Amino acid sequence: MKSTSKLGRDGRFWGLVMVAPTILGLMILNIIPFFQTIYMSFSKTKAFGAYQFCGLENYLEMFRNAEFWKANWNSIYFCILTVPVGVFLALIVAVLLNAKIKGKTAFRAIFFLPMVVAPAAVAMVWKWIFNAEYGILNQVLGTNIRWLTDPKIVLVTCAIVSIWSSIGYDAVLLLSGIQNISQSLYEAAELDGASKIRQFFSITLPMVSPTLFVVLIMRLMASLKVYDLIYMMVEQTNPALTSAQSLMYLFYRESFVAGNKGYASAIVVWTVLLIGLVTLVQFIGQKKWVNYEV
Repeated sequence: MKSTSKLGRDGRFWGLVMVAPTILGLMILNIIPFFQTIYMSFSKTKAFGAYQFCGLENYLEMFRNAEFWKANWNSIYFCILTVPVGVFLALIVAVLLNAKIKGKTAFRAIFFLPMVVAPAAVAMVWKWIFNAEYGILNQVLGTNIRWLTDPKIVLVTCAIVSIWSSIGYDAVLLLSGIQNISQSLYEAAELDGASKIRQFFSITLPMVSPTLFVVLIMRLMASLKVYDLIYMMVEQTNPALTSAQSLMYLFYRESFVAGNKGYASAIVVWTVLLIGLVTLVQFIGQKKWVNYEV
């Protein structure tokens, strides 16, 4: 008994040793900075990195700022543009990659490739494609559309690049869910005379819904806190900046350009609350359409 008890203690000790680096990293890089951000959101930035408590002043200023509400709408609109279309296309790609076709491994690698390419390289290529003067897209279409400088379509342009960049990753996740579906279900459906379309809606879609739910949550979070894509696609001198500026882009400008870190921290806290609210709604709604029965 003593040896068994000692073995158990040793196992717990080494288990803690193994997870300690991850826990320390989480504490130092995520949890502590998050609470610091909350504190800073109630403070005003002073000289030499000092902060002075100001209560709700940053939040009141934020809610009175028209630029803040515009950034809110831009972030939500970006979600509307990217999430439904991106997840739908990823599901279609996953189904096609699961079919019996030659070179499936190569196609999977090709679709996943945008995820491993540096975002700066992706933005540079797409900026050249969407250039109004010498871009290849306007040359092919024979038009002179200002894809990146027209306030009406600049966010749509960024959404296209976002969907292109993420569709491969989402498709691979959905493909893993599809491949876990028992083939006996499809064989029984074929014996009953069900078509491929009927099999998709009656078997594939319900059975892959847990994976689809995870992908939906991940894509919503990524879209609400989008920053790097818009930062690299839309310069600060761009006349359409206010029509493309997301909450995280506004945070960057207030914190690192204007130096108003207290106000910027309030924007971050609001963004976290917004993402939490959207995620909560998704978890409540998933009970009606996600199937966890195997």
